[in-house]
Amino acid sequence: MSAPTIGSLRVNGATLHYEVRGQGPLLLLIPGGTGGAAAFGQIADDLAAEYTVAAYDPRGMSQSTLDDPEAEQRVAEHADDALRMLELLSPGEPARVFGASSGAIAAVHLLTAHPERVERVVAHEPPLVEILPDAAEHRALIARVRETFQTQGLMPAMAVFAAGLKKDGDTTEPEAEIKLPPQAAARAERTMANLPYFVGRIVPAFMSYAPDIHRLEALSDRLVLACGQDSRGELPYRPAALLAERLGTELLHFPGGHTGSTTHPAEFGELLRKAFRA
Repeated sequence: MSAPTIGSLRVNGATLHYEVRGQGPLLLLIPGGTGGAAAFGQIADDLAAEYTVAAYDPRGMSQSTLDDPEAEQRVAEHADDALRMLELLSPGEPARVFGASSGAIAAVHLLTAHPERVERVVAHEPPLVEILPDAAEHRALIARVRETFQTQGLMPAMAVFAAGLKKDGDTTEPEAEIKLPPQAAARAERTMANLPYFVGRIVPAFMSYAPDIHRLEALSDRLVLACGQDSRGELPYRPAALLAERLGTELLHFPGGHTGSTTHPAEFGELLRKAFRA
């Protein structure tokens, strides 16, 4: 894996840490969950043969610091952070953008707010639960997660959240262990450090976000909705599948589940390359 060029970017209320590899047209990677730029290290390295690949830690995560650590988070502001990255690294040309999970929500908002800056977005399992017919149930889940976090702490809140993401009818039997690449295993400590911010600020803000469906219909030729082939039936899968059906576009299936870019980086990166060439 090649060493990336490291940089920092001042944005409204935060300083973003970012990493850049390769040469060519810009491909911006927006991580989700508790991940940061490092989560994309292996696929970024593979894609750098064809693109200038940039990834960053979302504001408040890992090495991207907030001016006010207690600031409430908004999808529009996270999408504006992505826009500032595009203006820095691809000032005169629309860019390709990949977002995972909450990062995919930011990417979708970026497309609707600034389509002139985006050539194509691949959004992998954006948990846009507000578009689902049972959205009220998921609002209740988010409220339970937040209440549990405030009254009982982090791990009980994570247990409530994880239970809400399962497939219908799932048992509590442990799943077969997935052996992660060494780089992913080494990131576990930072992931744990990001969890309180993720549960307390990102989950409530991002899972209550409602996209502009009519705007997306007009931009559907620039949006690729994607899911993990092992995610069928899970909550993050359902909004992407429903939105693809609503827009009349194909739902692209990547290897693995919700975190397929970490568990299957080589295959994931190759399919992502094909998605941007199409």
